[in-house]
Amino acid sequence: MDLLNTLVDKGLRRELPTREEALAVLATSDDDLLDVVAAAGRVRRQWFGRRVKLNYLVNLKSGLCPEDCSYCSQRLGSKAGILKYTWLKPDEASKAAAAGVAGGAKRVCLVASGRGPTDRDVDRVSRTIEAIKEQNGDVEVCACLGLLSEGQADRLREAGADAYNHNLNTSEETYGAITTTHTYADRVETVQQAQAAGLSACSGLIAGMGESDKDLVDVVFALRDLDPDSVPVNFLIPFEGTPLAKEWNLTPQRCLRILAMVRFVCPDVEVRLAGGREVHLRSMQPLALHLVNSIFLGDYLTSEGQAGQADLDMIADAGFEVEGAGTTTLPRHRADALTGGGCGSSASAPEQAGGCGSHEASGGGGCGSHAGGGGC
Repeated sequence: MDLLNTLVDKGLRRELPTREEALAVLATSDDDLLDVVAAAGRVRRQWFGRRVKLNYLVNLKSGLCPEDCSYCSQRLGSKAGILKYTWLKPDEASKAAAAGVAGGAKRVCLVASGRGPTDRDVDRVSRTIEAIKEQNGDVEVCACLGLLSEGQADRLREAGADAYNHNLNTSEETYGAITTTHTYADRVETVQQAQAAGLSACSGLIAGMGESDKDLVDVVFALRDLDPDSVPVNFLIPFEGTPLAKEWNLTPQRCLRILAMVRFVCPDVEVRLAGGREVHLRSMQPLALHLVNSIFLGDYLTSEGQAGQADLDMIADAGFEVEGAGTTTLPRHRADALTGGGCGSSASAPEQAGGCGSHEASGGGGCGSHAGGGGC
């Protein structure tokens, strides 16, 4: 297909596709699916080789959130049968993190439900970060605490946090239909605060909420412009007891096309396969490894993932390798432009995978979303 040849050439040069080309990827037929995966796989291998970064979620505080995000099992008024508990103590969180690191995780994602942290919460999370770093010196730590107030990102950075996650989730045009208790602009501002503090920004989307192809392309292009180091892609798990409980809109083929589109639009950024992969990709999960270079190991926030050993076996069987702690995730050129040059810019000569990270040693990772049980 001429479309795929064009997209591969652009991806290898970090030249961005047009919106029309991105829409065309989503409109490809099932007959062309393997060609789409193979084409996006060439771009993935150019910038990340066959490495797969493993990430592990630690849910610091679960349930009873005052926000009304329609996709979330922890939302205000949710009747989903999930665990609800207040803050884990630093030593408890550190033990949980150690279990993930022992399983091969390179990054630990600390998540807390709620609109955003108080200053006291930031102090509590800072102590947790310090405890984790003391026990596991090489591990990357990403925080996902909701909307940030002024100065909080700096304090997390000073405590040792490497990254901050806050997803855009869906297009600006349709955001108000998903959430009313905060705005799309609030989310953008929090990501920018994290970047300004020197944290590696992680921001992604949730697919399967009834959005159109245009919505998907809009949010991915918005992410490209925001320039996070990591773009997690969640697939909605329609929890009973939430407004989106009946939104079963995804097929494995649709999920793979979405992941391919994200890879073409953000060729040299860590694309993370997050919540819902087991539910929606099912036996086609190994194909997704040709598109993404990062996954979560084990369980999510309020839903179970497949067993960690099954993930490791899948990676090995598909011919990929787990990224080690001594390897930096992002390509070298992103380290040379701390405030730009990522997913949303073009460059002349491409560099091979495996160089330095961006925003320092943070390496660009991050978390998923409360996508009915997805990452942080």
